This record gives sequence, structure tokens and C-alpha cells, in this order.
Amino acid sequence: MQNVRKGEELNEKTLKSFLHKQGLIDNDQSSWQVEQYTHGYSNLTYLLKIENKEYVLRRPPFGAIKRGHDMGREFKVQSGVYKAFPKVPKMYAFTDDKSVLGCPFYIMEKVDGIILSAREAKKRNVSANDFKTIADSWLNTFVELHKLDYKAVGLEDLGRPEGYVERQVLNWGKQYLNAATDDVPSAEKVMKWMEEHQPKDYRYSLVHNDFKYDNVVFKDDSWKEVIAVLDWEMATLGDPLMDLGTSLGYWTMSSDHEFVQQGIPSPTIMEGNPSRSEIVELYAQKSGKDVDHLVFYYAFGLFKIAVIAQQIYYRYDKGLTTDPRFAQLNKAAELLCNLAWQAIQTKKID
Repeated sequence: MQNVRKGEELNEKTLKSFLHKQGLIDNDQSSWQVEQYTHGYSNLTYLLKIENKEYVLRRPPFGAIKRGHDMGREFKVQSGVYKAFPKVPKMYAFTDDKSVLGCPFYIMEKVDGIILSAREAKKRNVSANDFKTIADSWLNTFVELHKLDYKAVGLEDLGRPEGYVERQVLNWGKQYLNAATDDVPSAEKVMKWMEEHQPKDYRYSLVHNDFKYDNVVFKDDSWKEVIAVLDWEMATLGDPLMDLGTSLGYWTMSSDHEFVQQGIPSPTIMEGNPSRSEIVELYAQKSGKDVDHLVFYYAFGLFKIAVIAQQIYYRYDKGLTTDPRFAQLNKAAELLCNLAWQAIQTKKID
């Protein structure tokens, strides 16, 4: 948490008026305190403290295109998922009335617990033995999410699972080319290989598409219970192994390139965490699914993260954001493409 970044402030008058109309506060003249979450590179997240209550506000980043930052969709997904999978913050209000903040946004519950970022893990000096429990709880939640009956909670229109893999390969390739600022030969190679080697037959489920340690909230430092899953902006219906591939892309290990460890700072590099291959084995055991085409899913995960980094760098390069964290993201994107190509050539994910 930090003070609100310059240029990313909220309009106090219009937002308090909105909260009052929604019945979330008693008086639109009440004093408040606003902090900004530093976690994440995408949608902006704020903590509002007012009238002895705490709310979380999510809005798109400044200068962002709508695709991938659809607040209404994110609100709908979590409202639906909550009916059968209560490990989601409660949703309170959504609006696309731009007269309030100039963009769509929503208000949700603040979930109290532990978000295990790399910084938090170091501060708590999490033990190797604890990480075994953490990985197990995290993976159990992942499998539980993939088993959710999305039709029963009214989310059957969230996406088109048929043809999902083909569309993902095509769309992420297009997004990369639209945001490209440097010549990266490995990116072209990876895109071509994925187009030619994508699986044609796969199961369907709800997929989160950003499932990693710092997007779940642990109840306490026994690490035995995940009480909430956060950041549902990319959730859809599709191949759950694509979801696993993205998680593997974020699962940095101590044996990975130093720049990757710095670019994707994750507690997974710390002693006691399973390797990527072990995560796949555990996922297969817990879910009962065969994990075929593993190199494809891992390469796709790395490429997708590369595209996200490149898109953010593109906004930075165009002056649409000034966050200094974004200055080297083009280099991170290039390295991720190189790693994806290396995995393809070696047929290994560790």
C-alpha cells in the first residue's frame, strides 16, 4: 500500500456522492482516507477508508484500451462465481457512468488476510516447510476453481469455450504485434510454432488466467486456507490447462535467469516450493486430468506474460503512464519470448 500516485487520484466529491447513493456510506461529507495498492501492473486498485468501513475500488489504468480492462465483466464474473465458490470478494456496486470517475469502476469488499507477494514472503521469513503447505493450499484452490459448474452460476455466456485455444494463440499474437516496439526474432518463432502445434481437443472450464500466489488471500500464517481469489479481469471459459500454463509462466524458480527473477518477483523462488514440473504432477493428481502438450501450455504462458509486459511498456513508451516500474518491461518481454523459444527447443519447462 502507498499514497495515491500522482495523476491517479480519485475525484473525492463525485465518488463520495456515488457511495452515498449506493447506500455504502451515510453521509457524502464524511472524511475519508485513500490508499493505493502497489501490487499489480494492470487495473488500478484503491483502498477507501470511510465511516469505519473499508472498501476496495477497481478501475482501468489511465490510457488503457478497453480490451482486457472491462470492469463490468469483472464485476459480473465475481458476482456469479460467489454463488458457488465463496472464495471471492463480495461485490457491492458497479457503474459505467463516466461522470463519476471518467471511466467504469466497481466497489467490492476488502478481504482481510495475507497476500503473499515476494516482499511479504521475505518480511515474514516464510520457511521451506511452510511453502509446501502454501503450494498445496494454492493448488487445491486452483483445482476447485476449475471444477466449478459455470452453467449453474449463470456464467455460460462468459465466453465461447469451443475454439478457445486457437483464438487465444491468434489474439495474443495480434496483441503482441500491435504493441511491438523492438525487433524480437524469438517472438515471431514462438507465434509460428504455437500456431502449428496447438492442441485441438481439450476440456472446458472456468479459467482465471492470472492465478498466482499474490492473487490469492490466505486466511492466516498457518497457510492452510485460501479465503479469496483476486484479479478476475481475464477470467473466461476455456481450456484449464491454458490457465495452468500461465501460472507456470509466473512460477519463477531460483534456477531461472536472474532478470526473470527480478522481472517476475515471486515467492516461488524461495526454498520449499515445488518445481514447475512438480506443480504439473500435483495438479494432475488433484484434478484427475492428464496434462498433455505441456511445453505448448508453458510456452503460451510465457508468451502471454510477455505480451502483457509489452503492452504496458507500449503505454509507457507513448507517455500514457509514467510509472517507473514500466521502463524495462520491453526487455522483460523479449526475455520471456526467448525463454518460450528455449522451452520449445529443449522440450523442458524447468
